[in-house]
Amino acid sequence: MNRWFGKIMRRTYFFYFILYLLTCTAFVNSKTKSSTAKQLILFPQNGSINVNPDTHLEITFKSSPEIGQTGKIGIYDASDNHLVDMLNMSIPAGPGKATPSPKATYTPVPYKYVSEHFTNANIKPGTPSGMALPTSSKYQLTIIGGFTDGFHFYPVIVHGNTATIYPHNNLLQYGKEYYVEIDPGVLTLKDKSFNGITNKNEWSFSTKKDPPPANDDRIIVSADGTGDFNTVQGAIDFIPDYDPKPVTVFIKDGTYEEVVYFRNKTNIILVGEDRDKVIIQYKNDEIFNPHPVNIKTNEVPGTFPSRRAAFAVDHCSKINLVNLTIKNTAYGQAEGLLINGEKIIVYNVSITGSGDALQSNGTVYYANCRINGLGDTILGRGPAFFNNCTLTSYGPFMWIRNTSSNHGNVFVNCKFEAQGKEETVIARAPTNAATTYPYCEAVLINCKLKGISPVGWGPVGGKTSNIHYWEYNSTSLSNGKPVNVSKRLPASRQLTMKKDSAVIANYKKPSYVLGGWNPDIAPLVKYKK
Repeated sequence: MNRWFGKIMRRTYFFYFILYLLTCTAFVNSKTKSSTAKQLILFPQNGSINVNPDTHLEITFKSSPEIGQTGKIGIYDASDNHLVDMLNMSIPAGPGKATPSPKATYTPVPYKYVSEHFTNANIKPGTPSGMALPTSSKYQLTIIGGFTDGFHFYPVIVHGNTATIYPHNNLLQYGKEYYVEIDPGVLTLKDKSFNGITNKNEWSFSTKKDPPPANDDRIIVSADGTGDFNTVQGAIDFIPDYDPKPVTVFIKDGTYEEVVYFRNKTNIILVGEDRDKVIIQYKNDEIFNPHPVNIKTNEVPGTFPSRRAAFAVDHCSKINLVNLTIKNTAYGQAEGLLINGEKIIVYNVSITGSGDALQSNGTVYYANCRINGLGDTILGRGPAFFNNCTLTSYGPFMWIRNTSSNHGNVFVNCKFEAQGKEETVIARAPTNAATTYPYCEAVLINCKLKGISPVGWGPVGGKTSNIHYWEYNSTSLSNGKPVNVSKRLPASRQLTMKKDSAVIANYKKPSYVLGGWNPDIAPLVKYKK
């Protein structure tokens, strides 16, 4: 009896000893994970509440991390542990230097909840619209501005010691608790001290209970999460399409690294806190986000939009951009700002792009703007009126494609500064492959020029009688003296007050150029510091 009882006790002690060892191991592992987490700066912080659903996720390390090509980032609903969003790092961001992996297929993202922008269950990025063919599933895709064809994007971007993770748009919801898990290999450090985040208690946060009131006429964007939205796109998505009520989107100082794209919006003022401190930027171009293989142009309103800009306003009206900076950090066909719209005002804005830094289609008024590009700096079909703007370019300043139905580009009291060692021209030849634009118009009145070749304008073939390459009172930016125009292109024309006073007076009026619309910038001037 005693022997049998002793055997039982020994087995019991052994069981509890093993349980004790397992408990100690788990405790040590949790401590190790906690100590690892404590070495990181997380945004949102672990345990944060009242987080905006459009938040990005940031991890700041003690040294610069490397982005891996394996592993996944998962965001889970803490109430039932189901996967809400997942980023697969084995999928390249987009076309370009990255080679698509035949083994990697696009991660299904369930846009299942009903909203104004995603009314169909199970819509996935890459769902084609119109006559477009489906977008390749071999690259990362996300829906921006309700455009289901999707945009290629970078799921993780590193600057210095900070890695920013970009969830797919509009998947997180209000009134939810989420946690984040990151596989080893997604981000690595040279000292191999980071092995991912695999404990759901390491990085969790709760979103705000409710969005801003639907009738708010002013909403705030702040990258640090203290506003109504963290992103510019999140704020614009919140505003209903064709909303007749004016809404001001106030953007606090910060860098917003995101593609901004919206269509069918009206009566919105996007105003930055400080022109030079509100920076909306992205690395995007025609290679990274190309047109579909079967659609190569957006010259006709309503056709497939271009996706290569950092900031795109597509078929909108009464949109005002005020007091901010827009940058495309890519090289190539890479607009900073692309506009298809009517009655658009761009005031006190800096625009930087590569080729085609600014594309302007529709009635747009630009004032006090800085426009910087590498060549074909302004592309578009007009009509556009530029007042007191500064343009810099390494190549031709514009490639204008207006038809006889509207005016082109008109510049009053503007500066043209060529960059680099080579002189350039104001506008290039009015042709695009086999297409010509015999009514193209670029008119300069009281403008200051630097680095413009004596011929002034690019070559013109065919009939030139309807081309308006016109100047009045062009002076040197360096010394203020009249520019020597004796060698100007024969197809161009020098206006004189004696012969052309009525023409000059008309072209000084925005309403004449913009089809009768007289833009009112007085309410916007108050936003300029």
